[in-house]
Amino acid sequence: MTTIFRILPYVELTLSIVLIVSILLQQTGAGVGGAFGGGDGSGSYYTRRGFEKFLFYLTIVSAILLAASALIAVSR
Repeated sequence: MTTIFRILPYVELTLSIVLIVSILLQQTGAGVGGAFGGGDGSGSYYTRRGFEKFLFYLTIVSAILLAASALIAVSR
């Protein structure tokens, strides 16, 4: 068990860097008006494809793994 707790800070650091990079690489077409309910008014559905879809799933997975590793570190 002590090996896990020795490796855990490095895992958390790596996951946090991956999470930051994946968030920063995502592009959105919504500006400031989109945050307040504005937008183009068309109400069209937006589908992610290719690399954008990969980044979206990478962000979700890395956030879940980072939260899980933080919970493991706290439970020590």
